[in-house]
Amino acid sequence: MKLPRVVRLDSSDTKVFARPAEPGEWAIPAAFRFAGVDPATLDKKARVAFKSAWLGLDGFGDATIVEAIGVAEAEFEACVRKLAAHFVEAYGAPDVLTAARAAREELTYAAELAEHPDHTLLILEREPAEGGGVTERVRVVVKSRAGDHTRVWELDGA
Repeated sequence: MKLPRVVRLDSSDTKVFARPAEPGEWAIPAAFRFAGVDPATLDKKARVAFKSAWLGLDGFGDATIVEAIGVAEAEFEACVRKLAAHFVEAYGAPDVLTAARAAREELTYAAELAEHPDHTLLILEREPAEGGGVTERVRVVVKSRAGDHTRVWELDGA
């Protein structure tokens, strides 16, 4: 099994997010954070998070880029517990068991998104959906297959 893990290619995350995630943290897309939120009402840093942020699972900060990487079952279960506790503390989940079920669903979804070769980079794009809700798309960044040494990465399908 794989999960998204935060990577930082430059210092931009420390400037554009109110609370940047740290490299090496496991991450999830976490669109639930924006349920019922009008992006137009968000401040600049929160709007950037709405548009492109993954949620790190240690400090619950934001990251622009993650990589797909293998995760041990024990570490996956630790992520479930950590996210469940966050659901109770930050979102008022009614109890830990309900929160753990929701956390497992979120992490299972994140694992599905990470089913790529190790170190494949993933970028998240979100926008308001017509009629409410959020539309989310994950872009896969792969090493360039071109012979041009100036292009190391390219968006798959772009």
